[in-house]
Amino acid sequence: MKLNYRLQGNGQPIVFLHGVFGSLDNLNMLAKEFAKHYQTVQVDLRNHGYSPWSDKMDYQVMAEDVAELCHDLKLKEMILIGHSMGGKVALRLSQLLSNDIQKIAAIDIAPIKYYRSANAIILRVLTYCLTNHITDKKQIMDLMKQAGINDAIILFLLKSFKNERWLFNVQAINDQYEHICDWQIISPWLKPTLFIRGGNSTYITDDAYQAIFDQFPNAKIEVVEGAGHNVHAEKAQQVLQLLHNWLGD
Repeated sequence: MKLNYRLQGNGQPIVFLHGVFGSLDNLNMLAKEFAKHYQTVQVDLRNHGYSPWSDKMDYQVMAEDVAELCHDLKLKEMILIGHSMGGKVALRLSQLLSNDIQKIAAIDIAPIKYYRSANAIILRVLTYCLTNHITDKKQIMDLMKQAGINDAIILFLLKSFKNERWLFNVQAINDQYEHICDWQIISPWLKPTLFIRGGNSTYITDDAYQAIFDQFPNAKIEVVEGAGHNVHAEKAQQVLQLLHNWLGD
């Protein structure tokens, strides 16, 4: 699958991979900074942004999509930075492009299986809007607020609502969400891997540390206190500093 992407800057390539319901713009605060000294590649994963849609959505096919893009762009000595679902895609790519990847950073995600509960309410509301052909932005916002979705997440979701349609594939994400939550244990990858954990998030818990080190023995885990799952947006400067330190900039 030919993915939509954005290139900026010159130098060693850094590939940025967003989370579920997102787009290549979601990590722009990081890419904009790194584009000063690196070549940045921001990617719309399948079923998101302006990339093609598909009924299939698991980490193997998502990683294969990105691997195809990296091959087309002739990227070598890459650094991968992914948030949430995009972090899992990056971790999976360690098995497909091991020789071409130098380092991987996974933001608030671990190589473990998760459960549907975290986004169940969002998927319910999105599916309801899709099924009932609700395209009025104010009505969608009201439904989300009534469902208890907080304002920050509503604003994040609505960034992908353009011209009365969702840029992400609601039906496919809902149908394939068990695959998005899932994880198949991979062979140990020995290169440097950074895991950035939001201090207020439940996505990387102490219980996940063993799975991290089993699969990524050279991992480093950093905690950003006071941040939730979208740690890169909530504490952008701290995340940038952690990444710069880790990369030796």
